[in-house]
Amino acid sequence: MAKDYDPPMHTAEHVLNQTMVRMFGTGRCFSSHLNSGKSKCDYYFDRDLTDAEAVELEAAVNDVLARNLPVEEKVLPFAEASKLVNLSRLPKDVAARGADDAEAPVRLIFVGDYDICPCIGGHMGNTREVGRFRLISHSYTEPGGAAESIAGVLRLRFKLDLP
Repeated sequence: MAKDYDPPMHTAEHVLNQTMVRMFGTGRCFSSHLNSGKSKCDYYFDRDLTDAEAVELEAAVNDVLARNLPVEEKVLPFAEASKLVNLSRLPKDVAARGADDAEAPVRLIFVGDYDICPCIGGHMGNTREVGRFRLISHSYTEPGGAAESIAGVLRLRFKLDLP
């Protein structure tokens, strides 16, 4: 069953995650809160973004969204999906099925040739339907707790201006 995320925001999250990977070498966000009004994504990171980086990040996400890339669902066998993407964050029951059965299905979302990610949420049909991405703030929390022992947390808050 699909998660009940706002499809435009969820599609924007996929593009934001891949843009963070490409621009800064981060992993995908480890935590997110997505709704139609505003959303946030948290990344393990070593510092806050500069204002220039924030502007560049917003522009890069909007460049991808403007490309009108198709957003497609493909269900692949676990073994095949594991060759395309990291499946370590799958729910334990899905990962266990895949470990026992290489043919167990895994749902992947392809955002054109830009991003591939296992996902159970709803999405738009193409990136242009998402609208304009606005990074409304960013903040950094120094490492400290057990969950943040390796790196701090960069939080990005964003909105969409729908078409």
